Amino acid sequence: MKTWTVAVALLFACTYGVAQSAQTAPAARKPCDDLKTEIAKKLDAKNVGGYSLTVVDKGKEGDAKVVGSCDGGAKSLTYARGEAVSTAAAAQPSETKKSQ
Repeated sequence: MKTWTVAVALLFACTYGVAQSAQTAPAARKPCDDLKTEIAKKLDAKNVGGYSLTVVDKGKEGDAKVVGSCDGGAKSLTYARGEAVSTAAAAQPSETKKSQ
């Protein structure tokens, strides 16, 4: 009887693990442009203005606030306030240069 109980418990644990990985795997490989657009829409819906979203390599975020990861964790999406960037420009990858 113990053998059957252990076998059923192991089968349940394996099935649960496979089901969880199948649900989270597609979200982990989200393209950066899709994630950037999705976060920009959420910020715009909350009437947040004057921000920039930037895609950077993992580990090169610096002091910026990381708001997501994309391309299977290879890149990070960072958020910065105070830089006036329009929604259309936020959805497009660009470099911001400040004039002096």
